[in-house]
Amino acid sequence: MSTVFITHNDCLSHITPPGHPEQVARLEHVQQALSAPEFVNLQREDAPLAEDSHILLAHPAAHIKRVRDAAPTEGTVSLDPDTHMSAGSLTAALRGVGANIRAVEMVMNGEVNNAFCGIRPPGHHAEQEKPMGFCLFGNVAIAAKHALENCGARRVAIVDFDVHHGNGTQSLLWDESRALFCSSHQMPLYPGTGAATETGAFDNVLNYPLPEGCTTATLQAAYDGEIFPAIEAFKPDLILVSAGFDAHRADPLAGLMWEVEDFVWLTNRICDVADKVCEGRIVSTLEGGYDLDALAASVAAHVKVLMERGG
Repeated sequence: MSTVFITHNDCLSHITPPGHPEQVARLEHVQQALSAPEFVNLQREDAPLAEDSHILLAHPAAHIKRVRDAAPTEGTVSLDPDTHMSAGSLTAALRGVGANIRAVEMVMNGEVNNAFCGIRPPGHHAEQEKPMGFCLFGNVAIAAKHALENCGARRVAIVDFDVHHGNGTQSLLWDESRALFCSSHQMPLYPGTGAATETGAFDNVLNYPLPEGCTTATLQAAYDGEIFPAIEAFKPDLILVSAGFDAHRADPLAGLMWEVEDFVWLTNRICDVADKVCEGRIVSTLEGGYDLDALAASVAAHVKVLMERGG
């Protein structure tokens, strides 16, 4: 068994305006980091294009039409002050969804133990009919629904450690009793959601807001004290990870103080839980992370743990 890295160079064709933090260089740095000799045994696959039927698992047809109609033939257009599309953005977004679909299938079919999807644009802010927060489609929510509807999973858990709350994933899975959404995030911070009182229609949402300046001790207490016990009790057949690395102390968009070693600890603990409840099945997907060097180092550390634990 092994770890697979799923990406596609079409994701480099999603162009944002000059100075935008969600830039092409993010994925270039990730791909470069994972081309180091220590990753020679990392299995690699090109992400397929998602079909509308995949996106319809979590979004209505009106949302797909809105995104498709907004795509420009040249230049960029703004869907909101933060979220933009260029001529290549729709294809990039379809590769992002497709990467998650393929990863879920490979893990659930036993082809690999775990997977990392290196894609952009990210997805965890996209709501039912609202692209926002750099995101067009809810990649991880779609992956969860695909696992449940088409791949034999009875229950799926999501761990979202991006520094920003995954309002989109929460919204898309609010009424899904078979999915447990767990998020740690800085508060107050964009998008303003993620209070501990937001618990889902079936007590299937667990939010753990963190204060600015949060360091290792608070992080570990949150996960070992609340999030991981909740996942173990839920007994999922698959763990999905919204892997945002913007909680790193160097990130320009937030104020948590995590180090690369914190992502190593967190990844190892996610693997511990997955080993206990779902035979190690994990699909991790890139979300945020906007300091290029910190992003590259954190992703490399995250994937290295997945390889060590999935080998």
